[in-house]
Amino acid sequence: MTEQISTDQILAAPQLRLMGSVDEAMYAEFRNQLHAAPKDGMLVVAITTLGGNPEVARAMADDIRLMRDAGRTIAFLGKAVVYSAGATFMAGFPVAHRFMTENTSLLIHERQITKTINLSGPLKSCTAQLKAALNEIEHSIKIEDEGFRQMVESSKVSVEDVQKRAPDNWYLPCEKAKELGLIAEVI
Repeated sequence: MTEQISTDQILAAPQLRLMGSVDEAMYAEFRNQLHAAPKDGMLVVAITTLGGNPEVARAMADDIRLMRDAGRTIAFLGKAVVYSAGATFMAGFPVAHRFMTENTSLLIHERQITKTINLSGPLKSCTAQLKAALNEIEHSIKIEDEGFRQMVESSKVSVEDVQKRAPDNWYLPCEKAKELGLIAEVI
């Protein structure tokens, strides 16, 4: 059972404050702030981001999951914008522990890839290059779908809804995210 969190607890000042691109630098800052944070009691992680590396976001979310599994109560607080990889990070928190400040926007979209494949050489090696690129794409889609499942768990949104809306960049104001059960409260 997920512990209920009051908005007063969230407003009491986040212990971790992350801003900017979700990248290796943010992960290092996340780990540094986490190390300096109180070891007991509820932990609030505030984030403002236009997005970034989804694998870094997944690693940060996994750190959160491991701490929750060890019994720590941790809340997510989205501020201003929670786009792309920020939404991936948010999916690592149970809905009851997800909050956004007023006028915050959420962006959910498909993973992106930019890749040029230059085929040159024996035909069998060209086939191998193409198969490797296809394997990368198919594996990334599986990871994306799992992230969508985590994001919508305990909400009014189905994975199929997200899969349908994500290709067109699904922007949600915080009030709509709350109405759909993607977050617990707007504060």
